[in-house]
Amino acid sequence: MYKLIDGKKLSQQLREDIRAKVEKFKEESGREIGLAVVLVGEDPASQVYVRNKIKAGEQVGIKSYAYYLDASTTQGRVEELIRSLAVDGKINGILVQLPLPEGLDSKKILELIPFSKDVDGFSAENTGKLSMNEPCLVACTPNGVMKMFESEGIDLCGKNAVVIGRSNIVGKPMAMLLTNANATVTLCHSKTADLKRKCLEADIIVAAIGKPKFVTADMVKEGAVVIDVGMDRDENGKLCGDVDFENVKDKCSYITPVPGGVGPMTITMLMYNTYIAATRSCP
Repeated sequence: MYKLIDGKKLSQQLREDIRAKVEKFKEESGREIGLAVVLVGEDPASQVYVRNKIKAGEQVGIKSYAYYLDASTTQGRVEELIRSLAVDGKINGILVQLPLPEGLDSKKILELIPFSKDVDGFSAENTGKLSMNEPCLVACTPNGVMKMFESEGIDLCGKNAVVIGRSNIVGKPMAMLLTNANATVTLCHSKTADLKRKCLEADIIVAAIGKPKFVTADMVKEGAVVIDVGMDRDENGKLCGDVDFENVKDKCSYITPVPGGVGPMTITMLMYNTYIAATRSCP
Protein backbone atom coordinates (compact mmCIF):
# COMPACT_ATOMS: atom_id res chain seq x y z
CA MET A 1 0.00 0.00 0.00
CA TYR A 2 1.51 3.31 -1.09
CA LYS A 3 1.58 6.48 0.99
CA LEU A 4 0.91 9.81 -0.67
CA ILE A 5 3.35 12.59 0.21
CA ASP A 6 1.09 15.63 0.56
CA GLY A 7 3.18 18.59 -0.57
CA LYS A 8 0.36 21.05 0.00
CA LYS A 9 -0.01 20.09 3.65
CA LEU A 10 3.74 19.96 4.29
CA SER A 11 4.21 23.30 2.55
CA GLN A 12 1.69 24.95 4.86
CA GLN A 13 3.39 23.48 7.92
CA LEU A 14 6.77 24.77 6.74
CA ARG A 15 5.34 28.23 6.03
CA GLU A 16 4.09 28.45 9.60
CA ASP A 17 7.57 27.54 10.81
CA ILE A 18 9.18 30.09 8.49
CA ARG A 19 6.74 32.76 9.65
CA ALA A 20 7.76 32.14 13.28
CA LYS A 21 11.45 32.38 12.32
CA VAL A 22 10.84 35.60 10.36
CA GLU A 23 8.99 37.18 13.29
CA LYS A 24 11.82 36.27 15.65
CA PHE A 25 14.38 37.71 13.22
CA LYS A 26 12.46 40.99 12.95
CA GLU A 27 12.13 41.27 16.73
CA GLU A 28 15.82 40.62 17.33
CA SER A 29 17.26 42.64 14.44
CA GLY A 30 14.67 45.41 14.11
CA ARG A 31 14.73 44.81 10.36
CA GLU A 32 12.26 43.66 7.73
CA ILE A 33 13.18 40.86 5.34
CA GLY A 34 12.87 42.06 1.75
CA LEU A 35 12.41 40.09 -1.48
CA ALA A 36 12.68 41.85 -4.84
CA VAL A 37 10.64 40.24 -7.61
CA VAL A 38 11.37 41.39 -11.16
CA LEU A 39 8.91 40.64 -13.97
CA VAL A 40 9.67 41.73 -17.52
CA GLY A 41 6.78 41.54 -20.00
CA GLU A 42 3.23 40.28 -19.60
CA ASP A 43 3.49 36.50 -19.89
CA PRO A 44 0.27 35.24 -18.22
CA ALA A 45 1.90 32.24 -16.52
CA SER A 46 4.73 34.41 -15.18
CA GLN A 47 2.21 36.91 -13.81
CA VAL A 48 0.48 34.08 -11.89
CA TYR A 49 3.81 32.82 -10.51
CA VAL A 50 4.79 36.31 -9.37
CA ARG A 51 1.42 36.86 -7.65
CA ASN A 52 1.80 33.52 -5.86
CA LYS A 53 5.30 34.42 -4.68
CA ILE A 54 4.18 37.79 -3.36
CA LYS A 55 1.22 36.14 -1.61
CA ALA A 56 3.54 33.55 -0.03
CA GLY A 57 5.76 36.38 1.20
CA GLU A 58 2.77 38.02 2.88
CA GLN A 59 1.90 34.72 4.59
CA VAL A 60 5.35 34.37 6.19
CA GLY A 61 5.98 38.06 6.93
CA ILE A 62 8.48 38.76 4.14
CA LYS A 63 8.08 42.13 2.42
CA SER A 64 7.95 41.91 -1.36
CA TYR A 65 9.15 44.63 -3.70
CA ALA A 66 7.68 44.04 -7.15
CA TYR A 67 9.25 45.57 -10.26
CA TYR A 68 7.12 45.30 -13.40
CA LEU A 69 8.90 46.21 -16.63
CA ASP A 70 7.51 46.39 -20.17
CA ALA A 71 8.46 43.67 -22.65
CA SER A 72 10.25 46.40 -24.64
CA THR A 73 12.62 47.14 -21.73
CA THR A 74 16.24 47.09 -22.86
CA GLN A 75 18.98 44.78 -21.61
CA GLY A 76 20.77 47.79 -20.15
CA ARG A 77 17.73 48.92 -18.16
CA VAL A 78 17.19 45.46 -16.63
CA GLU A 79 20.87 45.18 -15.77
CA GLU A 80 20.79 48.65 -14.18
CA LEU A 81 17.85 47.59 -11.98
CA ILE A 82 19.58 44.37 -10.85
CA ARG A 83 22.77 46.28 -10.02
CA SER A 84 20.80 48.71 -7.86
CA LEU A 85 18.99 45.89 -6.05
CA ALA A 86 22.30 44.10 -5.49
CA VAL A 87 23.53 46.95 -3.27
CA ASP A 88 20.17 47.86 -1.70
CA GLY A 89 20.36 47.09 2.03
CA LYS A 90 16.62 46.50 2.40
CA ILE A 91 16.69 43.73 -0.24
CA ASN A 92 17.79 40.30 1.00
CA GLY A 93 16.75 38.27 -2.02
CA ILE A 94 16.43 38.97 -5.75
CA LEU A 95 14.21 36.92 -8.03
CA VAL A 96 14.04 37.47 -11.79
CA GLN A 97 10.99 35.67 -13.16
CA LEU A 98 11.86 33.51 -16.16
CA PRO A 99 11.48 33.25 -19.07
CA LEU A 100 12.49 36.76 -20.10
CA PRO A 101 11.17 38.26 -23.35
CA GLU A 102 13.03 37.50 -26.56
CA GLY A 103 16.07 39.71 -27.04
CA LEU A 104 17.10 39.77 -23.38
CA ASP A 105 20.14 37.77 -22.25
CA SER A 106 18.93 36.02 -19.09
CA LYS A 107 22.36 34.54 -18.34
CA LYS A 108 24.00 37.97 -18.18
CA ILE A 109 21.16 39.36 -16.08
CA LEU A 110 21.17 36.49 -13.58
CA GLU A 111 24.96 36.70 -13.23
CA LEU A 112 24.52 40.20 -11.78
CA ILE A 113 22.66 38.83 -8.74
CA PRO A 114 25.11 38.41 -5.84
CA PHE A 115 25.20 34.80 -4.67
CA SER A 116 24.21 36.02 -1.19
CA LYS A 117 20.90 37.31 -2.66
CA ASP A 118 20.43 34.48 -5.18
CA VAL A 119 17.34 33.01 -3.51
CA ASP A 120 16.61 30.83 -6.55
CA GLY A 121 19.93 29.09 -5.86
CA PHE A 122 20.92 29.14 -9.55
CA SER A 123 24.26 30.98 -9.40
CA ALA A 124 27.59 29.31 -10.14
CA GLU A 125 28.75 30.18 -6.62
CA ASN A 126 25.78 28.54 -4.89
CA THR A 127 25.87 25.54 -7.22
CA GLY A 128 29.60 25.13 -6.59
CA LYS A 129 29.12 25.30 -2.82
CA LEU A 130 26.35 22.71 -3.08
CA SER A 131 28.66 20.36 -4.99
CA MET A 132 31.17 20.68 -2.12
CA ASN A 133 28.44 20.18 0.50
CA GLU A 134 29.03 23.64 1.93
CA PRO A 135 26.34 26.02 3.29
CA CYS A 136 24.61 27.80 0.40
CA LEU A 137 21.26 28.86 -1.02
CA VAL A 138 19.92 25.67 -2.61
CA ALA A 139 17.70 25.52 -5.71
CA CYS A 140 14.14 25.60 -4.40
CA THR A 141 12.49 22.61 -6.06
CA PRO A 142 15.18 20.02 -5.21
CA ASN A 143 15.45 21.43 -1.69
CA GLY A 144 11.68 21.01 -1.36
CA VAL A 145 12.02 17.36 -2.40
CA MET A 146 14.62 16.85 0.32
CA LYS A 147 12.18 18.30 2.87
CA MET A 148 9.61 15.76 1.67
CA PHE A 149 12.02 12.89 2.29
CA GLU A 150 12.79 14.32 5.71
CA SER A 151 9.12 14.75 6.65
CA GLU A 152 8.42 11.08 5.97
CA GLY A 153 11.59 9.83 7.65
CA ILE A 154 12.84 8.29 4.39
CA ASP A 155 16.44 7.19 4.89
CA LEU A 156 18.53 8.01 1.81
CA CYS A 157 21.84 6.61 3.05
CA GLY A 158 23.08 3.82 0.77
CA LYS A 159 19.96 3.86 -1.39
CA ASN A 160 20.09 3.70 -5.18
CA ALA A 161 18.56 6.90 -6.56
CA VAL A 162 17.79 7.73 -10.18
CA VAL A 163 17.19 11.34 -11.22
CA ILE A 164 15.61 11.65 -14.66
CA GLY A 165 16.45 15.03 -16.19
CA ARG A 166 19.70 17.01 -15.95
CA SER A 167 18.51 20.63 -15.88
CA ASN A 168 20.48 23.19 -13.90
CA ILE A 169 17.28 24.06 -12.02
CA VAL A 170 16.21 20.60 -10.84
CA GLY A 171 18.14 17.57 -12.09
CA LYS A 172 21.74 18.51 -11.35
CA PRO A 173 21.16 20.07 -7.90
CA MET A 174 18.84 17.17 -7.02
CA ALA A 175 21.60 14.70 -7.83
CA MET A 176 24.06 16.67 -5.68
CA LEU A 177 21.66 16.84 -2.72
CA LEU A 178 21.04 13.10 -2.87
CA THR A 179 24.79 12.46 -3.12
CA ASN A 180 25.38 14.71 -0.10
CA ALA A 181 22.80 12.58 1.75
CA ASN A 182 24.90 9.46 0.96
CA ALA A 183 22.63 8.01 -1.71
CA THR A 184 24.22 6.35 -4.75
CA VAL A 185 22.96 8.51 -7.60
CA THR A 186 22.51 7.93 -11.33
CA LEU A 187 21.66 11.09 -13.27
CA CYS A 188 19.77 10.10 -16.40
CA HIS A 189 18.82 12.14 -19.47
CA SER A 190 17.77 11.91 -23.11
CA LYS A 191 21.03 10.15 -24.12
CA THR A 192 20.94 7.55 -21.32
CA ALA A 193 21.09 3.96 -22.60
CA ASP A 194 18.65 1.42 -21.12
CA LEU A 195 16.86 3.89 -18.85
CA LYS A 196 14.24 1.30 -17.92
CA ARG A 197 16.85 -1.05 -16.42
CA LYS A 198 18.41 1.77 -14.39
CA CYS A 199 15.00 2.78 -13.03
CA LEU A 200 14.15 -0.79 -12.07
CA GLU A 201 17.30 -0.87 -9.91
CA ALA A 202 16.31 2.36 -8.12
CA ASP A 203 15.01 2.60 -4.57
CA ILE A 204 14.20 6.25 -5.30
CA ILE A 205 13.15 7.84 -8.60
CA VAL A 206 12.93 11.60 -9.09
CA ALA A 207 11.28 12.41 -12.42
CA ALA A 208 12.02 15.87 -13.79
CA ILE A 209 12.03 15.41 -17.53
CA GLY A 210 8.98 17.42 -18.64
CA LYS A 211 7.24 14.61 -20.52
CA PRO A 212 3.71 13.64 -19.47
CA LYS A 213 3.37 10.19 -17.87
CA PHE A 214 6.89 9.26 -19.01
CA VAL A 215 7.61 6.97 -16.04
CA THR A 216 5.42 3.89 -16.42
CA ALA A 217 4.71 0.95 -14.11
CA ASP A 218 7.18 -1.34 -15.90
CA MET A 219 10.00 1.08 -14.97
CA VAL A 220 9.36 0.99 -11.21
CA LYS A 221 10.29 -1.79 -8.78
CA GLU A 222 8.06 -2.80 -5.89
CA GLY A 223 8.46 -0.53 -2.85
CA ALA A 224 10.22 2.31 -4.66
CA VAL A 225 9.84 5.95 -3.61
CA VAL A 226 8.70 8.02 -6.62
CA ILE A 227 8.90 11.81 -6.67
CA ASP A 228 7.20 13.55 -9.60
CA VAL A 229 8.56 17.03 -10.31
CA GLY A 230 6.80 17.32 -13.67
CA MET A 231 3.97 19.70 -14.47
CA ASP A 232 2.51 18.67 -17.81
CA ARG A 233 -0.76 18.26 -19.73
CA ASP A 234 -1.98 14.89 -20.96
CA GLU A 235 -3.66 14.14 -24.28
CA ASN A 236 -6.95 15.50 -22.88
CA GLY A 237 -5.39 18.71 -21.62
CA LYS A 238 -5.61 17.55 -17.99
CA LEU A 239 -2.83 18.50 -15.58
CA CYS A 240 -0.45 15.61 -14.93
CA GLY A 241 3.14 14.88 -14.06
CA ASP A 242 6.07 12.98 -15.54
CA VAL A 243 4.83 9.80 -13.82
CA ASP A 244 1.87 7.68 -14.93
CA PHE A 245 0.42 8.06 -11.44
CA GLU A 246 -2.62 5.79 -11.63
CA ASN A 247 -0.66 2.82 -12.95
CA VAL A 248 2.53 3.40 -10.91
CA LYS A 249 1.17 4.23 -7.44
CA ASP A 250 0.41 0.67 -6.29
CA LYS A 251 4.03 -0.37 -6.79
CA CYS A 252 5.34 2.44 -4.58
CA SER A 253 6.00 2.80 -0.89
CA TYR A 254 5.72 6.59 -1.29
CA ILE A 255 4.66 8.74 -4.24
CA THR A 256 3.88 12.42 -4.85
CA PRO A 257 0.76 13.53 -6.71
CA VAL A 258 0.42 16.20 -9.42
CA PRO A 259 -0.95 18.67 -8.54
CA GLY A 260 -0.41 18.97 -4.79
CA GLY A 261 2.98 17.29 -4.54
CA VAL A 262 6.30 18.97 -5.27
CA GLY A 263 4.74 22.13 -6.75
CA PRO A 264 3.68 23.85 -3.50
CA MET A 265 7.10 23.15 -1.99
CA THR A 266 9.00 25.28 -4.52
CA ILE A 267 7.62 28.67 -3.48
CA THR A 268 7.84 27.69 0.20
CA MET A 269 11.56 26.95 -0.18
CA LEU A 270 11.96 30.31 -1.93
CA MET A 271 10.63 31.94 1.24
CA TYR A 272 12.99 29.79 3.31
CA ASN A 273 15.96 30.86 1.17
CA THR A 274 15.00 34.52 1.57
CA TYR A 275 14.92 34.10 5.34
CA ILE A 276 18.32 32.35 5.29
CA ALA A 277 19.78 35.10 3.09
CA ALA A 278 18.59 37.70 5.61
CA THR A 279 20.12 35.89 8.59
CA ARG A 280 23.47 35.65 6.82
CA SER A 281 23.50 39.34 5.91
CA CYS A 282 22.66 40.44 9.46
CA PRO A 283 25.71 41.23 11.62
